[in-house]
Amino acid sequence: MAKGSIEKRGNNSWRLSVDVGLLSSGDRDRRRKTITVDDPALLKTTKKLKDYLETELAKFKIEVEAGEYISPEKMKFEEFKNEWARKYAVKHLEGTTLDNYNRHLKNHITPMFGHMRIDQIKPLHVVTFLDKLSEPGARKDGKEGGLSSTSRRFTHRVLKDILDRAVEWKLIKSNPAGEVKRPKLDTEEKDFMDEDELFTMFELLENAPLKWRVMIELAATTGMRRGELLALDIIKHIFIEKENGVEAAYIQVRESLAYANKQTIFKDVKTKKSRRTIPVADEVLPILKKRINEVKRNKLFFGDKWQGGDRLLLFGQDNGLPMFHTSPTWWFRKFLKKNKLKHLPFHGLRHTAATYLMSKGVPIKQIQSLLGHADIRTTGNMYTHAIEKMNKEAIQTFNQLKRRNS
Repeated sequence: MAKGSIEKRGNNSWRLSVDVGLLSSGDRDRRRKTITVDDPALLKTTKKLKDYLETELAKFKIEVEAGEYISPEKMKFEEFKNEWARKYAVKHLEGTTLDNYNRHLKNHITPMFGHMRIDQIKPLHVVTFLDKLSEPGARKDGKEGGLSSTSRRFTHRVLKDILDRAVEWKLIKSNPAGEVKRPKLDTEEKDFMDEDELFTMFELLENAPLKWRVMIELAATTGMRRGELLALDIIKHIFIEKENGVEAAYIQVRESLAYANKQTIFKDVKTKKSRRTIPVADEVLPILKKRINEVKRNKLFFGDKWQGGDRLLLFGQDNGLPMFHTSPTWWFRKFLKKNKLKHLPFHGLRHTAATYLMSKGVPIKQIQSLLGHADIRTTGNMYTHAIEKMNKEAIQTFNQLKRRNS
């Protein structure tokens, strides 16, 4: 086994060295690694500290001899990304989050930084990279234009998170992505329907299959996310009761359906604010009840072939299995095109709900609660355009005062 040594470098840091032979110049070829001990109890116990350091040296020798250790000063981003994935990402990131990270790494980050040594990545490189993401041709889905501000912000977050680990593991002193401000969110209007477009859509939905009609109307009147809608269980999450002799329905948002590792998974919603109870509009209640009865009939019809287990998904497949997560997007896109309605992403129904409520004077705090935003500033920032329009209309009321005084 290769020879190794331990050298104290600071109050709580040591440098491990492993001698792997001679270089062509005749100098010793060594691999070095600095480790930090933060445990006060370990630092105070000489024998335990010595045993710990010798164990770390033995592990380091094995890495070096197996060819798995790469000197920090020579490690390229591509190589570090693989280390990050194996030692951190698979242990700490949820499946859907890791899928999103990997997509942005593959499409944008690795092509830019993969060949660079991590210690040579500078803030200016990151700034240039983020600027290029907004240029035409940056998208990888065949659409024109550059990435949206939301996508650029997420790409910056992925790069920063990965390089944060490089700082934590003492491979670089500072994070170049952390020294660059996140791209600003665009202040352009969000994709949404105005009141006339919304009610035209409702009229056309009367001829749509019941499942899709209920889904679209709920999305447009509650602001629920696609994954939250797909996870709705008619037993666990939907409650219909009488209030003063009148029926009322409530939806408890507790889970979200996502797709990761080539399978659908149910997971708890992200934050406490996301766990919310939403009242159903009276006009939607009759078709919601019809859809609930339709699901129950499907289960009886399939009998032993029912594949939904104990779940009774409001928007599952007829046999009880979860719907594929992109199915609502595809159906909605075809519906809009067929009826020559304004193109709108499925998530635009969430923006439509928020903007409509704002136009009717609903306080932003209530809209925050309805949407499940953790921070009211998120709601305000996302719908700046609607707030500015309302402020403009409000100011015009002073014209009436001026006319009365003239």
